[in-house]
Amino acid sequence: MLPLQHAVAEAPPAAVNRGALFKVQQANHTLYLFGTIHVGAPDFYPLEPTVTRALREAGALALEVDPLGDQRAGLAAVLKYGIDAPGAKVAPDCRQTLAPRLAPLLQKYGLQPTATALMKPWMLASVLAIGEFSTLGYSPTLAVDSYLSKQAKAHRIPIVELESMDSQMALFGAMTTTDQCRFLEDGLDSIEAQHQSDEAREIAQAWRTADQGALERIAATAEQDPSYAAQFVQKVLLDGRNPALADGIARLLSRETHSLAAIGVLHLVGNNSVPKLLQQKGLKVERVY
Repeated sequence: MLPLQHAVAEAPPAAVNRGALFKVQQANHTLYLFGTIHVGAPDFYPLEPTVTRALREAGALALEVDPLGDQRAGLAAVLKYGIDAPGAKVAPDCRQTLAPRLAPLLQKYGLQPTATALMKPWMLASVLAIGEFSTLGYSPTLAVDSYLSKQAKAHRIPIVELESMDSQMALFGAMTTTDQCRFLEDGLDSIEAQHQSDEAREIAQAWRTADQGALERIAATAEQDPSYAAQFVQKVLLDGRNPALADGIARLLSRETHSLAAIGVLHLVGNNSVPKLLQQKGLKVERVY
């Protein structure tokens, strides 16, 4: 009995359902649509067998943007839309006014003021949000998108980018300075009230357990949040991008007999979700979990 008990004790934990998964079909073509999260933890992996098998059998993997792709293009987009050029004359904005509130958070997240001084307000707000996830034990370096990209590259599966870093960053860059400041101030309010940590924990846990009800509640709450930041996320980053994401996924389905698309899980829930848009195109969409 002892050897058997030892073997059971040493066995790796079974992979469980994560996020959300849909099966999309057109004629004899099948695409699995997987909802990801852009941070991760070691115990997220390996992903469950249906997703793993879908990737191994895929003629291509579609991601919003390949996080392990062209790093120069990513850096160029960050510099273009998120960073003030050194020495450039910049109109006064909220960063100096909000400095007393920013200082303790930069210290909490281990960020040097010199490293963030040139970040535009929207970029600074985004970095703070990542910092809040990090305090809960989730890291961008372990993001699900990165994991899938590594797996695809290891098995020589082509990666299709549904968007580009430039197009994503441009959505933030299109905000006026005033709106960027509202975005940053809303982020600070949320962090200070511990709403952001609660929300980050809720999203991560809902993804970790593939909790469909929790994901739908998160979507409903976000749609009703009147703050500028929440409405920007909902109307611009989710509803505004979903039609193009659905178009790209439909094109991949028509081209490949077997494929996998993996996008942020919040694109898969709510009133204007990508699965609903795919159904409106006449495709057969079945929720797996």
